[in-house]
Amino acid sequence: NFINSGYDLLQIDINPKVLAQIDRVGLIDHGRPMLGWMTAVQTAIFKLAVQLQIPFVMFGEEGELEYGGSAKLKNTPYYDVEDSINLYLSGSNPLQYRDILSKQELNWFEFPSKEELIKLGLKMAKFSYFENWDPYHHYLIAKEFCGLQESKQRIEGTYNNFAQTDTILYNLHACLMYLKFGFGRCTQDVGIDIRRGALTRKQGLSLVKKYDHEFPEQYIQEYCNYYKMDVDEFNLIIAKHVNKDLFDFSDGKWVPNFEIV
Repeated sequence: NFINSGYDLLQIDINPKVLAQIDRVGLIDHGRPMLGWMTAVQTAIFKLAVQLQIPFVMFGEEGELEYGGSAKLKNTPYYDVEDSINLYLSGSNPLQYRDILSKQELNWFEFPSKEELIKLGLKMAKFSYFENWDPYHHYLIAKEFCGLQESKQRIEGTYNNFAQTDTILYNLHACLMYLKFGFGRCTQDVGIDIRRGALTRKQGLSLVKKYDHEFPEQYIQEYCNYYKMDVDEFNLIIAKHVNKDLFDFSDGKWVPNFEIV
């Protein structure tokens, strides 16, 4: 739909078997179920820019600021490979996968060399530095002009039906964010909507208490199939990454022992 609304597109389709292997490592070792995608969306763009000799690349939002994380890039539009690894990949350098994957399989999962980057003078920027990032505004434009279709029901863990709906792995990603840090998908969305003036803090707090804790239970078997593990192993891995200072296990569920006020 996006292409048909009037755009040319260069598309990189990553080998799904390789992607799944890195995602499995990400889930088991780091509690990051989308680590393969999060790696490729960085490395592949750096690599394509070098191959096509494109010295300036613009991403969308600065995820650390918009969704919760480091404020290092708040006052600069640019970032580099070091920021990409340490911030967006939380220190997971793609070079670690050389033990389990071949050089060919890792083609799109490794950054260009330092020499290639220096020669090109590549600048990577975030559009949200130049204009306030408003996902609801973007949603309305995408729906009217680019054929975006929202979900027919709200997404578990939050109250909207249009943000991050392209993969059910994001549901697990947001759930693990909640179990590690005590804030989840609803807190993330509430923060955005409060900043754009669509919610009061009181309204946002009510939504967080109602939805933040929801777990995507309906997808557990699909997750197990994807990561090639059984349900017991999956549950053990989730438990390994839960912040036990914030959550207690009761009646088969992780329950917060804190209250947001």
